[in-house]
Amino acid sequence: MWKYILAWVPMVPIAIVNALFRETLLAKFLQELHAHQASTVTAVLLLGIYIRAITRLWKPDSLGEAFEIGLIWLVLTVSFEFLFGHYVMGHPWNRLWQDYNVFAGRLWVLVLIWIALGPYIFYRKPKAIE
Repeated sequence: MWKYILAWVPMVPIAIVNALFRETLLAKFLQELHAHQASTVTAVLLLGIYIRAITRLWKPDSLGEAFEIGLIWLVLTVSFEFLFGHYVMGHPWNRLWQDYNVFAGRLWVLVLIWIALGPYIFYRKPKAIE
């Protein structure tokens, strides 16, 4: 399982590149909320490519293991987001929670769902993905 935990680490720079794309390009053409929504789509695409590559390189042994990998990645992602966001970036907790408000149009939770379910989905190898 350690290789999958280490495989989570590159997701951080992928997310940072996606955020830079949002802030340097999308924000010039879209309102802040719409830029965040668009970057949710690009994050899902970029992370999907990465997750697919990892699950092809190191195929999980079972559906259960694939699901476990996704849950570990989910916990690591949320932990990193809150701990780094609060203690390193200095963001207040309420600001960090704002990205979880789907009723305000925030779609970040879709990225988290994708991170959690991606290994499971790619393990199953639907014909459309092959």
